[in-house]
Amino acid sequence: MVEYNKKTFSNGRSFLDKTKSDYTELLDQLRDGKIKELTIMPDEFLVFQQAFMDYETRKRIIGNAGDQGIVVYHYDNDN
Repeated sequence: MVEYNKKTFSNGRSFLDKTKSDYTELLDQLRDGKIKELTIMPDEFLVFQQAFMDYETRKRIIGNAGDQGIVVYHYDNDN
C-alpha cells in the first residue's frame, strides 16, 4: 500500500487535498530541483493533468508509468 507524504504546501493545504495550483507549485519544485521526482496516483491524475497541460515547460517533464496507474515524473534539465 502506498503512503502519502504528510507535508503541507506553502498555503497550508495538505498533500491529500491538492488543487491545480498545488500541482503547479509541485511542478515548480520539480523544475527548480527542490524535488527529484513527483509521483501521481490514479485518483490525482485529473487535477494534476490540468496543471500539467497549462505548465509552460511541460515538454521537459518526463513521466514513467508504473503498476496500478502510478506515474512518476522527473524534469529533464539536459535540453
